Amino acid sequence: MPKALIVANLCLLILFPVSWMAPLMRAGLLPLFGLDEISILSGLGALFEDGEWVLAGLVALFALIAPIGKTIALTLVQLSKAPVKLLPALEIAGKLAMADVFLIAVYITVAKGFAVGRVETAWGLWLFTACVLASLAISILTKRHAKNEGA
Repeated sequence: MPKALIVANLCLLILFPVSWMAPLMRAGLLPLFGLDEISILSGLGALFEDGEWVLAGLVALFALIAPIGKTIALTLVQLSKAPVKLLPALEIAGKLAMADVFLIAVYITVAKGFAVGRVETAWGLWLFTACVLASLAISILTKRHAKNEGA
């Protein structure tokens, strides 16, 4: 397994948690007042406070558990500590995290359409999206490399 692929995957173990704390968007009721920054973790906290435990659980699963679990499992495959047969399941886990990015983008679009307040995307959305896409690419390259080693 190329070391660059392993290092790139290990970097995601740092970048994913950073993206969870980073501001995904800034939102405010009126354009004249300051905007509140919303991150994945602050959004989860708000869902729990509002009693939306099922929705909070789903967000936690798709935005936190699936990406970091996939990254750890992929590292184990890359280091030959887990079977290569795990790769198709890991690709599905990566796609679940991409669904979370899509939902965030839909929320921002809908909020902008109401024109009651103001919503701006922030750098955390780009970081989280880049992490998810990098994770998908690393999975594909790992699978391709595993096939070449097996051939």
